[in-house]
Amino acid sequence: MMMTSDWALILEEVEVLNAMIRSSEQFTNLQKAHTAVYTDASLVRKIHDFQRMKDQYEDVQRFGKYHPDYQTIMQSIRAKKRELDIDDKVSALRLAENDYQDLLDKIGLLIGKTVSESVKVPVSNPFFHSESSCSSGGCGSGGSCSCSA
Repeated sequence: MMMTSDWALILEEVEVLNAMIRSSEQFTNLQKAHTAVYTDASLVRKIHDFQRMKDQYEDVQRFGKYHPDYQTIMQSIRAKKRELDIDDKVSALRLAENDYQDLLDKIGLLIGKTVSESVKVPVSNPFFHSESSCSSGGCGSGGSCSCSA
């Protein structure tokens, strides 16, 4: 691939867009929430405990209810997950992650629609799916979609 002046201009625009994203409120909130979670030693310990329990859970899932520790592991993983879910810092981090992902989805949609109206852009939020040209609920509906891809 040859580097042309068009590519150089595109790369410059990407750098500008990247700087704009990094200076956004969503990115700043995400950084603050991430710092708040991962500077709290007790919370980091809870997260690591949950990760270890999750590894045990995956091992138990291979055998299902026939695993000797099935009930114990299932109850423990639910308790640890609940403990993390009710933590204010963790919930703030999840909200910040969702806001940041929504920003990235909007940017992706804008770029995709600039290229062509028929470009399919994967997004994580179902709200953005309604902006697509497919009116039947998505092209993954097993052939019932009537949009022209």
